[in-house]
Amino acid sequence: MHYNESAENYLETILILSKKLPVVRSVDVAAELQFKKSSVSVAMKHLREKNHITVTDAGFIYLTDAGREIAEMIYERHEFLTSWLTSLGVPEAIAGEDACKIEHVISRESFDALKRYVRERQ
Repeated sequence: MHYNESAENYLETILILSKKLPVVRSVDVAAELQFKKSSVSVAMKHLREKNHITVTDAGFIYLTDAGREIAEMIYERHEFLTSWLTSLGVPEAIAGEDACKIEHVISRESFDALKRYVRERQ
């Protein structure tokens, strides 16, 4: 299950924002990612076409089950990798940036093996 990195980032951002805000709108996503609203609008159209989000008439964005599955997978990877790298002594800001890169390219098998390895040694 590999998706476009950009789409994964948008879905993860929508998930994170949905935990902080009562509703998520394109303008919230644009502000969080520091992207132009027009760029976010195009991305939301693509995510709607792939059935990863729904958008109400009022402009509220909701993850579909498929979109939530992807977002939660990426978010779990991000949180785990950031924590692991930080525990190795990597400064938190760098760990977060590196985790953001790794989370999109690591296979499910490698990620699961890494999680098992780390948990067995805690």
